Amino acid sequence: MSVAAGIETRSPRHSAGRRAASFAIPLLLVVLLVTAIAALTVGAAGIPLSRLPAALGLAGENTAMTARDQLVLWSIRIPRIAAAAMIGGLLAAAGAIMQGLFRNPLADPALVGVSSGGALAAASAIVFTDSRFGEALRVLQTELLPLAAFAGSLATTTILYGISSRSGRTSIAIFLLAGVAITAIANAGIGLLVFIADDRQLRDITFWMLGSMSGATWTKAAVLAPVLIAGLAGCAFIARGLDLLVLGEADAFHGGVDVERLKRISIVMVSAMTGVAVSISGVIGFVGIVVPHLLRLVIGPAHRLLLPASVLSGAILMVGADTLARTIVAPAEMPIGILTAAVGAPVFLFILLRQRGLAAL
Repeated sequence: MSVAAGIETRSPRHSAGRRAASFAIPLLLVVLLVTAIAALTVGAAGIPLSRLPAALGLAGENTAMTARDQLVLWSIRIPRIAAAAMIGGLLAAAGAIMQGLFRNPLADPALVGVSSGGALAAASAIVFTDSRFGEALRVLQTELLPLAAFAGSLATTTILYGISSRSGRTSIAIFLLAGVAITAIANAGIGLLVFIADDRQLRDITFWMLGSMSGATWTKAAVLAPVLIAGLAGCAFIARGLDLLVLGEADAFHGGVDVERLKRISIVMVSAMTGVAVSISGVIGFVGIVVPHLLRLVIGPAHRLLLPASVLSGAILMVGADTLARTIVAPAEMPIGILTAAVGAPVFLFILLRQRGLAAL
């Protein structure tokens, strides 16, 4: 009797969860499509909706205006939107994975120094390949930047996990303090590179610190695509393990999860996603903490839905923020990191105050 009652009690929730899953992803896809179309039409060279089909090569005559619109779209705007969407998806998914791994809603690759570690490694690669010692590798700078940023993010994530975890338990206080310390060390390293860099290197390093999509190209978008595809496949693989890990490592182990393997895979995924994103856009904060936290409030904590929804929501946020960044102070361009921090910091404070209120209860 109690079993039947339990099944009856869980059934409405299960049905509600399935309904949420059936609507959340399609809705986010539609919002992403609308946001991308709006981004295509907005910019220094505006393209009205009436001219957009011709500019995309779908209809219309090949006039001089059409040729200009096509040049703007296919050479600048479309690769930039594609890169922004993939970077937003990577950062949001990395944040969701970190929060599930550490069982901590405050976890974020940028907040705890993972992005700074990747930026330090990427900035080091810039300075080294531009020096006489690394002159032979200068032609490979585009390929080396994602690898360097991945290595820096991997090292930072591994150090962070090692410091904050003991006997299978993660200390939230040590986790946050270690993140602050790692960020300070990385920023000190970047400061040293700024001191020894020449003018051109200084501009590139400043790019990492503020974050921008201005350097997005088809080549860089092609670097992001396989990482995003592999990340989506990895998210499907670890979703169940992250759900069980919320209950504790012992319960997850008894539920059939290889906890140590899950940790290793998650750490590599977070490092790869964050490192490659940082190598293209620089340090962009708070995406990984805002998106997953807000989604948990709306669709629940199940990672099977949370991880793909985070990818789509992060893409929407980043495309929208990039569109605003290149129009709010036109013809100049505002660094996108400023906008994400302006939105993310108040949300972060809200999470802290909410946790304090729950602790008081």
